[in-house]
Amino acid sequence: MIERPQVDIKSFNRVYFIGIGGIGMSALARYFKRQGLPVAGYDKTPSPLTHALSLEGINVHFEDRASDVIGVYRSNEDTLVVYTPAIPEEMGELSFFRNNGYVVLKRAQVLGLITRSSKALGVAGTHGKTTTSTMLAHIMNESELGCNAFLGGIATNFNSNFVSHESSPWTVIEADEFDRSFLQLTPFGTIITSTDADHLDIYGDTDVFLEGFKEYVKCIRKDGFSVSHIDVELDISSSKTYAVGRKADYQGGNLRFQDARFMFDVTLPDGVVWEAVELGIPGIHNAENAIACIAMVLELGLTEDLIRKALKSFKGVKRRFEYHVRKEDVVYIDDYAHHPTEIKALIDSVKLLYPNQKIIGVFQPHLYSRTRDFFDGFVEQLSRLDELILLPIYPARELPIEGVTSEKLLDQIDLKAKTLLSGNEVLGYFEDGVNGVVLTIGAGDIDRIVRGLTEKLTAE
Repeated sequence: MIERPQVDIKSFNRVYFIGIGGIGMSALARYFKRQGLPVAGYDKTPSPLTHALSLEGINVHFEDRASDVIGVYRSNEDTLVVYTPAIPEEMGELSFFRNNGYVVLKRAQVLGLITRSSKALGVAGTHGKTTTSTMLAHIMNESELGCNAFLGGIATNFNSNFVSHESSPWTVIEADEFDRSFLQLTPFGTIITSTDADHLDIYGDTDVFLEGFKEYVKCIRKDGFSVSHIDVELDISSSKTYAVGRKADYQGGNLRFQDARFMFDVTLPDGVVWEAVELGIPGIHNAENAIACIAMVLELGLTEDLIRKALKSFKGVKRRFEYHVRKEDVVYIDDYAHHPTEIKALIDSVKLLYPNQKIIGVFQPHLYSRTRDFFDGFVEQLSRLDELILLPIYPARELPIEGVTSEKLLDQIDLKAKTLLSGNEVLGYFEDGVNGVVLTIGAGDIDRIVRGLTEKLTAE
């Protein structure tokens, strides 16, 4: 049973975050700061995000102060403490707050409280949550509706993971299935992009994973609605469906890259066709994300003209099909894909845009458990590249699993041009230059090589 706290989010006068530098936690910190509350917190290491928070007037420190917390936060009556499950249970500050009568909530519980005090639009699904929720927030904020949005990446249009609109009753939230966090939410409307199995270290098996999504659907408000990809099988009788190249309520087709513009057509449920809808970022999966957003905002009453203009001006999310080099002989794209289905969508899109170019992928597997659970899928998709540089598995929260290694994965991939390197060796691999499309792929710390690789590929 998921515990849904019954507290008034507006009853607190200050908020303290443990793990404030995370992408989701920092968005919440910015939200409360915009509400005019004092905000402070701890994180393990400095990062660009913690630096940005400090510049915004949020007090961030990097040592566990245990009971010696900042003075103003020593009052347990009106201080809300928010923590991420990534924090160890024995962490000194967390123990102090728990043992001294504070209201201590997980990030997901706080997001749940926010959804119950606003009209929330959730974006759930194994793939595409961040781009779809960011696109939705952009469309909403180009309209008279506006919204507050809590995003899982840095939106290029906003240069932030938090979007603020003080007078709007609408909230856009990523409905994250990890740790069953989305069961805390009470959305008015939701998009469900996919239910491909993932996080089996949490759920155990595919059936239990799917049950999590079925429970999430039950969280939708009685007067609410849903939009789901045609492949989502959750028995939501009233849900509008969407897809590209397949029959659905909202159907996309005729994808093309014309005059340096990415366009597609959309057929609506009543048979009306929107021709040549232009999207500011390319990709087959991004066209599907856009169609999901079209379905949702049409339900909210937005017009075709406004939606078209917003999609055209959408600039995407950092590390989601993000261009770093676009030259005649070499293109470099960085992408967060870390599941076989996401890698398939990435490669499909690159092949559509650059059909005659060699594709060189630099991939860092994320989690031992995910590599084990989807081993065959990774082998199949990575074998579609022309050339592969494979990095060691990024462990994140996990300990090694016997027999699960990048060496074993590399051995099964059907490519002649393949090699295993450390992150520090990748730049040297491109020392003599390259022609084609270069992809860095993964959700770990592979982003640390992006700047150096960009400089290497743009050097004369």
